[in-house]
Amino acid sequence: MPYDSFEWQQEPPPSNGVPRSAWTRSHRRVSRWHRPYTLILVLLDLVSAILASALAVTFIQKADSGFQGRGVGLFYFVALVGLPLGWLFILWANGSYDRRYLGLGSEEFKRVVRAFVTVVACVSLLAFATKTQLSRVTIAYVSVAALIFILFCRYSARQVLHVARRRTGHGAHRMVLMGTLPEALEVYTAVTRSPAAGLIPVAIHLTDGYSAARGIETPVPVYASRDVLALVREVGADTIAVCGSASAEPGELRRLAWALEGTGVDLVVAPQLTDIAGPRVHIRPIEGLPLLHVEEPTLSGPGWLAKNLLDRVAAFFGLLALSPILGVIALGIRLASPGPVFFRQPRVGHEGRTFRVWKFRTMDVDAEERKATLEELNEADGMLFKLKEDPRIFRFGSKLRATSLDELPQLINVLKGEMSLVGPRPLPADDGDYLGDVRRRLLVRPGITGLWQVSGRSDLSWDEAVRLDLYYVDNWSLTYDLSILWRTIWVVLRRKGAY
Repeated sequence: MPYDSFEWQQEPPPSNGVPRSAWTRSHRRVSRWHRPYTLILVLLDLVSAILASALAVTFIQKADSGFQGRGVGLFYFVALVGLPLGWLFILWANGSYDRRYLGLGSEEFKRVVRAFVTVVACVSLLAFATKTQLSRVTIAYVSVAALIFILFCRYSARQVLHVARRRTGHGAHRMVLMGTLPEALEVYTAVTRSPAAGLIPVAIHLTDGYSAARGIETPVPVYASRDVLALVREVGADTIAVCGSASAEPGELRRLAWALEGTGVDLVVAPQLTDIAGPRVHIRPIEGLPLLHVEEPTLSGPGWLAKNLLDRVAAFFGLLALSPILGVIALGIRLASPGPVFFRQPRVGHEGRTFRVWKFRTMDVDAEERKATLEELNEADGMLFKLKEDPRIFRFGSKLRATSLDELPQLINVLKGEMSLVGPRPLPADDGDYLGDVRRRLLVRPGITGLWQVSGRSDLSWDEAVRLDLYYVDNWSLTYDLSILWRTIWVVLRRKGAY
């Protein structure tokens, strides 16, 4: 891993916790990938706003409405200079350049949308205050076009950043994990699941002595009884992640934060609270003690009603729009293999109720009888049965599976309220009782697509599939559903894990 992206300052004098002058306090951070990235975002945002104004001036005849008699130069200055600079200022004021939200998650895009609302409000207020009769069509066109361009450019920049993180490690944070070995390994597993997150553990600093790691293979070097700051410099890290119980000792975390003042090293705390999405976690400080408040999953209310309504409406219009394609597929199955067009199998649904799922048949009619002879060849674990080269699948059926077109008839289940567009995978009803953690999946309706489909599908282990399903149940939101639907399109096009 190259260290050339990190610059080390001279070791600062020990801090006693007394704040330094705001004018002399060092803000230079060891990790500086966000600086050029932020500059690129500023330029892209500016170009997006200028382009939106230029298109409005070009294609809308009355774009200069309200500026007649005030000079053409003033109109072009406001449209091509004032408004784009106003966009930049409002984006900055809404925190859309905050390094904490760059590169991952939806918070960056939410702040851009909030900036869009603020821009519209400010333009309307200024027009009212100056009694300028602006064209409503022009305001709407410029604002929406700028929003679309900015979101597209930021999404594209994020994808480039993710590729750089996966392939070269640039634009990432190098972390030293501090805690007991089990806690550090759990955090290691969590942060390395997504290379796009840009968190690269490079060492583990044990708080319970080196003997705890004897005879255990670890993915990164393990150290103990070392000065943590000296270790950070030695391995070229820029972040210390305090794991689990290492943050529980009174005063220790505070003294570590003091010691890091002026070093440019970031400090993060990874509590023993996994698979909980950010919107459910709130910090409530009580007399200097930051308490993490975890809210219950939202499985009712207006958002849940909107999800159900969206499912039914999308399923109805989807079946109408796709009916010609469904007819062609049905004809292809008839010509490729004798037997029924659809395969209907009992599945476990919401709150344990069973239903019969609709799918296009992709296997021979005697597939269920032949399954027993293939059990020893099963390539999956847990309650799954998967074969990459399943002899029961006929040729046209394999093409349907590769493109996931065999799942389209499940829109009938969605229309009937038995399934959802997004949810956990529907498992067969004859695979035994769903007890323990697995039963929690039944709190929501199974989905045509879900988090497991966009995260690897059949390439995932049973434990990982269950973990993803439970994460979805606990952290569901309408925005999350729309994100999964969008990601599903690209997963299907790549045919990842489909067999």
